[in-house]
Order: sequence, then structure tokens, then C-alpha cells
Amino acid sequence: MTLWKVHCEEDEYPGIWRHWYRHQCVAVGWPPGSGYSFNDEPTTNIGWRIARNALKKLSVGDSVVVTFKGNRVGRIGSITGLRLSDSDWNPLVPRRKGLPEGELGRRIEVRWDLSCGPDDRDALVHLPPALRLSGASLRLTIARFDSPSEQKLRSAINDSANWVRLGGGFRYERSLSDYIAAFPHRLEDGLFTHPDSKVREKVFDDKTRLDVLLMDRDGNPVVVECKQHAPSVEDVQQLQHYLSLLEKETGRSRIRGLLVHGGSRRVSGPVATATASDKRIELVFHQLDVHFDRTIAS
Repeated sequence: MTLWKVHCEEDEYPGIWRHWYRHQCVAVGWPPGSGYSFNDEPTTNIGWRIARNALKKLSVGDSVVVTFKGNRVGRIGSITGLRLSDSDWNPLVPRRKGLPEGELGRRIEVRWDLSCGPDDRDALVHLPPALRLSGASLRLTIARFDSPSEQKLRSAINDSANWVRLGGGFRYERSLSDYIAAFPHRLEDGLFTHPDSKVREKVFDDKTRLDVLLMDRDGNPVVVECKQHAPSVEDVQQLQHYLSLLEKETGRSRIRGLLVHGGSRRVSGPVATATASDKRIELVFHQLDVHFDRTIAS
């Protein structure tokens, strides 16, 4: 059996992954009414020619993994049916002005393996560097997933340290820093909000501004830097810069920093190395979760 990858254009069609999940399928475009015939008719469109060749090699029983921008993957599924011919066109993106035939209408029916990966359908998996696609297999909409092996891929998908949220469509770093300032003990027991709001969001002489300044139970400053995304070496260096400025201004040496980050709980090797060499800094993973429920009238 062959493992294939199909890219999900979540950035182009927000919410399409949820449709794939619900309808138990993945899909590609190239509508027949626009001249993209599934038959062996000659075509000058290189993208369609490559995709069509790949689609013709699919077989029921093959495996499919859904890929996303940013070295992320979703579910693995087994192919149960192929609805790829021109007469099968059934768009998941509805017809509208500019899309007279809709989009993503060539469907590959799958049965998702719900035992592999996170239970939450809105969670994705950020692949470790050693398992990431490159070259043509990364760029193509559909391609064989030759490396890594399906076994290694499944192992990475089952590792909760690699799990990330699908979302990220809004900026909440400001909200996160406000929350930490209001409830610092939830970040770490014994932390307190600095009583001076001007100091709590201190602006240094070089015009840089830290996110939150807290105090531990001994009165030592704790600088908190909030990042919505996975941390980078530059983020670590930014926090180190704040610590150095604060040490210089206050003359205090017992200052430490917390880099609160999103992404996955596993960080890249360079980031781990950068923080390991600076005992003042600790990485803290956060995950946003909002609960909704119906209002009860009294």
C-alpha cells in the first residue's frame, strides 16, 4: 500500500479541513468545466498534469495524510472510494462569483484513523525537523509520501508534544499578557502582579517594551514575554535583552524570565540550546481554550 499526502488549503478556504473531516474525504480542484479533463487529453497546465498522474495511481486501501502550511499534518486515513472523474465533480467550496464551478470537487473518500493523533479535530501535528517534507513533495498538492515511513509518521502524530492548534486566525498576545497580569498565580504559584501598572508594562530607554513584569514571593522581578507562536531563538534573545536592561536599571541580579509560547510543547533544537545556556530563562507552553454554553434565563 502507498502513503500519499494531500495538501489542505485552509488559508485559501478557511474551515475546509472541518468539511474534509466531516465528509470523510480529501479533495483537489481543477474543475472539468474549465478545461481540466480527467481523461488522457493533452493539457498545457503542468500542475494539473502532475496532479492527474498522481490521482490515477491512487488505489482503495492506500493511506492518505493531510498536510498543512507550516510543516503541519492532520489525520491519516485509508482510501475507501475514488470520485475523481469529470462527472463526479462535487465541490466542497460552493459556487460563487469568481468560482462558477466551485472548488475542490474531485473527492477521495477516506476512513479516518481516529486512534492515531489528537482526539480534537481542531488539533494538528507540527512535524519534527527530521520528518518534514521538502522539494517537490512539499510543493505539490498531491504526491507520494515516501519519507519518512508511515510508521515514523504515525509515531510523530501520536506524540502529544507535537500537537498544535489549527487556529491562530486572531492575535491574542495582548489578551494573554492581560490575563497573566490579572492571574499571575496561574502561570506559577507564588507570582504576584507588580503594583505599579507603568512598571508592569515597562518601556525601557531604548523604546522596547516588555509584556508583563511580575514579582515572586521574595520580591524578585520576573519578566514575562508572551508569544502566540512557537518560540524562536530571536524570541529568547529578546527576553535576554529585557533581563539585561532590567538588571542594569535596578542593580538586581536575581531577575528571571518566563517565555510563554504557543505552537507545540516541543521546541526546536536551537531554541532548547539557547534557553539551556541561560539559567535565568524558562519556557512555558500555553494553549487557548474557550468554552461556550447556552444562557439560562431566570
